[in-house]
Amino acid sequence: MQIRSYVDADLARLIDLTIDTFGPFFEDSFRPLVGETIFTRQHGDWRGDYHQEVAGLHDPAQHKYVAIAEENGVLLGYVAWNVEPARSKGTVALLAVSAAYRRSNAGTALCEHAFEAMRAAHAEYVEIGTGGDDFHAPARAFYESLGCVKLPLAVYFREL
Repeated sequence: MQIRSYVDADLARLIDLTIDTFGPFFEDSFRPLVGETIFTRQHGDWRGDYHQEVAGLHDPAQHKYVAIAEENGVLLGYVAWNVEPARSKGTVALLAVSAAYRRSNAGTALCEHAFEAMRAAHAEYVEIGTGGDDFHAPARAFYESLGCVKLPLAVYFREL
């Protein structure tokens, strides 16, 4: 496995991977959980949202970076992070690993790569967020295996 920096030619593949990774959450978990009204208002255009979000993840002038994991030209996954130098804080903005390569160490290698880059930028701690629902249980277990501490948080939705 090779980890390298993002180049503009990666964008379409990263958008596709992000949609493939998180589509089951939006369609099979979030939509049934909250119903159509909240789903439509909150994440009704989640695919379009990812087109915009992923395109803005890499901007070194703004301390935003993306690293890609590949093997023989095959995209295994990517990690996006940013650093707030004034706060000595790093944030993993997005981690996506292809379903075929989960539990292959790709996610760990990507996170460790991002952590090292954050340390080099003088970050003293990192924030990583994920959902509390069943879909995100593997992500929670993974982040805890990296030594991250879960902060209890509750978010509620209600249709009016």
